Amino acid sequence: QVQLVESGGDTVQAGGSLRLSCAASGFAFSDYALTWYREAPGKGREWVAHIGNNGYISYADSVKGRFSISREDAKNTMYLQMDAVKVEDSAVYYCYVLVRGDSYWGQGTQVTVSA
Repeated sequence: QVQLVESGGDTVQAGGSLRLSCAASGFAFSDYALTWYREAPGKGREWVAHIGNNGYISYADSVKGRFSISREDAKNTMYLQMDAVKVEDSAVYYCYVLVRGDSYWGQGTQVTVSA
């Protein structure tokens, strides 16, 4: 079955860096686009970044120029490099994939940015 497992969340000071990972299994990883979302307390789930199976990449305006999404198909893993983080980046970060019409989410990893 499809599984997504995020890791790398931590508490970091504003201006610092963090790298999140999403390890995937149960599907042909290299054939699918993947997405990072985040959810802060009291807010809805927000799209952060997307990477296609053809290398196409897009970012939310709120993270453009600070975050970088990548994938390593040989390891069935997607990454989110977070630089120059801000307090407002604090959230639970989730990875997402749509496989044959079904949506799959990881369990999330907590990122807390302190002032």
